[in-house]
Amino acid sequence: MVSSIISTSDTTFSTAEDARHLFNVTDSDLAALQRMGEQVTPEMDAHIEEFYEWLTTLEEYEVFFPDQEMVDHVKALQRKYWHRVFEGTIDQSYIDRRQMVGEVHARIGLPLGIYFAAMNHAVNLFSGTRHDSDMEADEFAAGVIALQKVATMDTALVVDTYARMSNEAAMTQSKAIMEMSTPVTQIWEGILLLPLVGLIDSKRAQDIMDASLAKIAETQARIFILDISGVGVVDTAVANYLIKVTKATRLMGCESTISGVSPAIAQTITELGIDVGNVRTTANMRDALSLALKEQDGAAALSY
Repeated sequence: MVSSIISTSDTTFSTAEDARHLFNVTDSDLAALQRMGEQVTPEMDAHIEEFYEWLTTLEEYEVFFPDQEMVDHVKALQRKYWHRVFEGTIDQSYIDRRQMVGEVHARIGLPLGIYFAAMNHAVNLFSGTRHDSDMEADEFAAGVIALQKVATMDTALVVDTYARMSNEAAMTQSKAIMEMSTPVTQIWEGILLLPLVGLIDSKRAQDIMDASLAKIAETQARIFILDISGVGVVDTAVANYLIKVTKATRLMGCESTISGVSPAIAQTITELGIDVGNVRTTANMRDALSLALKEQDGAAALSY
């Protein structure tokens, strides 16, 4: 179900009435749209065809309209939309439909610049319709102003929903990348391993902390190996992040070992004057695993 909450960077409005108020779409505007519609509707098909002639000049046309069936389908939807606009009725179903269009555009990746240009071109087409003798020039001008208001409102609704969908997709992608970059794995009963690769910043350090503690709580692990052989740079901040992780795991009854401490990293930590305290380290993962298995065997023997 499409949400009825529409948010912009400065304002939130949840109803059609709020949307109309925000963009100053009055009852007089809607009446003017209806009168303009009486003039425009008979020429609707011609305007739609002219619009698509313009659309074919864009490089993106073939990407989003690969065949005639797609073109005919979208033409029908657009024709229905403009008829709805000139009916002069803006209710919640109208608002929901605009949001749905924003969601579709986000899913297919339609560039917002193309959408802005298309709306502008369509409004110009309708605004250029000649009025006959039954409609005064100022009356038609009122319809044009109303059309511009509604088009602006509709564009805001579509873009806001587009932005929300894009942000949600980015957050989902970021979460997936985070999970891939912090793969805490149970390699043996009571033993967890987290091999780190790449750079570590404050955000990733917090992700490492969260993932590690969650896995320890889930598995009741007693030994946690944090392998940093794939970490490119270990500076003061990175070293402090790692120390905090080991302290946090110890509070949960899980002893940590930092493996993959190369001579260069050891020298860097010494030169930086970082106090590693009683943090246990090994030169490589093999040594860390050997130590962990010995401790597990010892703990098992004591349990009998």
